[in-house]
Amino acid sequence: VQLQASGGGLVQAGGSLKLSCTSSTHTFSRFPVGWFRQAPGKEREFVGTISVSGSRTYVSDSVKGRFTVSRDNAKNMVNLQMNSLEPEDTAVYYCAARREYYSSSAREYEYDYWGQGTKVTVSS
Repeated sequence: VQLQASGGGLVQAGGSLKLSCTSSTHTFSRFPVGWFRQAPGKEREFVGTISVSGSRTYVSDSVKGRFTVSRDNAKNMVNLQMNSLEPEDTAVYYCAARREYYSSSAREYEYDYWGQGTKVTVSS
């Protein structure tokens, strides 16, 4: 399963970006998906996750109220809507998927498939 994250870029503090995660597999709708990020000099951290159906989402405390995870299974796409961006959100963002029909998770080691990452830079 190959994943591709896109939508990153440079944005001013307070602005918004929407990241998308797509896959080459036509069964992407069966995979729970997570978003993680890695800031320069820091370890990768959990950002948000969404269940197969899309009915359950969970985001980290650091982005709660600002970031939203959603999915459009008809388009084989999972999105991360990021609002009220802060310089601390600057990082490379990765999408990842667990195996088919597994539950969503905030644990990085439970993800089997990873995209290449998309860079988000928030200027102050």
